[in-house]
This record gives sequence, C-alpha cells and structure tokens, in this order.
Amino acid sequence: MDIERFREYCLSLPGTTEGMKWEHLCFMIEEKIFIIIAIDEGNSFSTKCTPEEFDELTARDGITQAHHMAKRQWVRIENLEVLSETELKRRVETSRALVLAKLPKKLQAKYI
Repeated sequence: MDIERFREYCLSLPGTTEGMKWEHLCFMIEEKIFIIIAIDEGNSFSTKCTPEEFDELTARDGITQAHHMAKRQWVRIENLEVLSETELKRRVETSRALVLAKLPKKLQAKYI
C-alpha cells in the first residue's frame, strides 16, 4: 500500500483527523494519536498495541518498540511494506480502537 492509499484509509475511519506533530504526520481521534508516520524516514510509522500482542509483533522483522512512546504499548513498523494490506488495515483499526477505548463513554458513542 502506498502512503496516499494508507492516508485515505485512515481518514475513512469515523472521526479520524490528520495533523502534524513533531514533524510527523498523525492520524487522530478526538486529538488523540493512533498512528504517527515519519514521512521523511521512509514512511516508518507507529501504532498502539496491547501488551499481549507486543511480543508477537516485535518478533517480526521490521517491527520494534516505538521510540519515545509508552513501553510495550506502541510499535514502530519500518515501512508500509512490512505488513500485508489486510494486516496493515487491521493494525490501524486495532490502534484506533485502543485509543477510542480510553475516551469518555459519551465521546466513544459518537464513533461506534
């Protein structure tokens, strides 16, 4: 998947906005980041994950602990080719769901 299709997919999810933070492209829900992309670093990106899936993800080539993010809760993926399109979409959806679950119930209801 190229960066433009990836961007379109992220923005297709209800309530998703995009913006720049720390010179990185971010996809957010209610101003809470669920994907952060280093466009000038070969499109490496970070997603939120559960501690349970962290070990499974980081055991794969091209996936590591995300720098400057909560330990064992965020992974950095080298580029958009590391995962298949299906896995990539699932990763985005999981990250978004984890961030959404932390929002107040009233806000969550707007996006479910």
